[in-house]
Amino acid sequence: MNSFTNNEFWESKSDNVSWFTDTNLNIAQTVLDKHILEGNGDKKALIFEDDQGNVTEFTFSQLVSQSNKVANFLSKNVINKGDRVFLFLPRVPDLYINFLGIVKTGAIAGTMFSAFGSDALKDRLENSGAKAIFTTKELADRIQTIRDELPELKHVFIIDDEDYISDLEKESDVFSMFHTRPEDYAFMLYTSGTTGKPKGIVHAHYGLIQQIESAKICLDLKDDDIYWCTADPGWVTGIVYSILTNLSLGVTTFIHSGRFDPEKWYSLIAKHKITVWYTAPTAIRMLMAKGDALTEKYDLSSLRYLASVGEPLNPEPLLWSKKIFKGKYFHDTWWQTETGSIMIANTPEIELKPGSMGKPLPFVTAEIIDDDGNPVAAGEEGNLAIKPPWPSMMRTVWQNTEKYDSYFKNGWYISGDRAKKDEEGYFWFVGRADDVIKTSGERVGPFEVESALISFEGVVEAGVIGKPDDIRGEIIKAFVVLKPDVDATEELKTKLQEHVKKHLAGHAYPREIEFIDKLPKTRSGKIMRRILKAKELGQPIGDTSTLEEY
Repeated sequence: MNSFTNNEFWESKSDNVSWFTDTNLNIAQTVLDKHILEGNGDKKALIFEDDQGNVTEFTFSQLVSQSNKVANFLSKNVINKGDRVFLFLPRVPDLYINFLGIVKTGAIAGTMFSAFGSDALKDRLENSGAKAIFTTKELADRIQTIRDELPELKHVFIIDDEDYISDLEKESDVFSMFHTRPEDYAFMLYTSGTTGKPKGIVHAHYGLIQQIESAKICLDLKDDDIYWCTADPGWVTGIVYSILTNLSLGVTTFIHSGRFDPEKWYSLIAKHKITVWYTAPTAIRMLMAKGDALTEKYDLSSLRYLASVGEPLNPEPLLWSKKIFKGKYFHDTWWQTETGSIMIANTPEIELKPGSMGKPLPFVTAEIIDDDGNPVAAGEEGNLAIKPPWPSMMRTVWQNTEKYDSYFKNGWYISGDRAKKDEEGYFWFVGRADDVIKTSGERVGPFEVESALISFEGVVEAGVIGKPDDIRGEIIKAFVVLKPDVDATEELKTKLQEHVKKHLAGHAYPREIEFIDKLPKTRSGKIMRRILKAKELGQPIGDTSTLEEY
């Protein structure tokens, strides 16, 4: 067993996962096959609705059979333990089933957004040395244009091709799952940086033990829930909290292949009687912008627990949700691709402080430290850091040991986020370390300025950057998205400036405001301030492959 922090705690939670008799562990056993052994094979596991409204349902037994067919198909095509097999698919059942089929063989599953272009695909497939990839006829052309540059890519499996469908159907639905060791790699995915190539973050099978515990605490999942996590599995949330933990807990999970649309989302909640909903602050702000009347058209009473992820949730949309959903509000959660599971959250049992990240989970040691690794006083800004190791943490950055090592300093994992901790132990997000603005000798976090702007009637979203200034070092510039019926006037800019001064401080208001139609965001809904800043200053914007526009 691993020597993780609070090892005695993790030993006590070891029955959350299904161990083989030889003390090995494969996450697919816990996610799927254990439900057969426990007599729950006929329970509904997945409900899928496509963008035409067609609904398909799967029991756990059906998922086991289908994933076994995939595993047998891969084995026949000489996919072995440790091989990298990627999924370049839209949000369809095959994405979820094939992910687990890959893992059953002992191979490493990788996910990529279906919006990726050829350059983004090449970066990931080349760096990972992927041996195979699943895709569709529609998406396959993007792979074919770079196929000659990927000598290690032996197979391109097209899931809607008749030959593939026929071959898969012929496979046995019985498979002897590979007994991977707890520390063997299970899945990987790539995160974008400001410069250079995306980095491949790799997670081990043993991480599931913490991922399950975090889902219990932060998402309050119960056996009879109908759960909807809106995240695509191209993002880590879509893997951990829409495939691994929810299915491990036997929770019926809803999947929708369509794009974001406020009315459609409300209708889906009402139609499928969603009880637990995990989504992004961007989506929540866009729902709020559509107005309260829209929610009255649908019966949303099935919802009992709401949570958000991707970036900090501003106070305004949080308070709005509490009003709209009859006292139920979105519980914010903080974590990263590298941490592998939720680390800090507004859990059900703590009192909510709007705008706060919440508190570290019981098995997480988090602190605000200075650059030398020393904890700072309550209320002081510093680096948000986590004491390693923990079960769900990344095991490596693929083919980049130097990058992996750079995350750790003075006995801490340095998240790259700046934050504060108050006297009661609540954490408060300030901004990414390279986003914090220094103006007239004062440090200003972009998140608090954005939150102040959003609290003004008529503002949907805001992104804030520091812009170089000869006198003040930097000035604050805000990019503001308005509701459709609000006029973008110079008078409104002045009102917004006064509003921020009133809510924050005289030095913390945006001296420049630009009204724009939409903000650049990742598919997780995180505002990409670095892109706003690069465009403002005429600098290279770096890798944009993970961007998505709502």
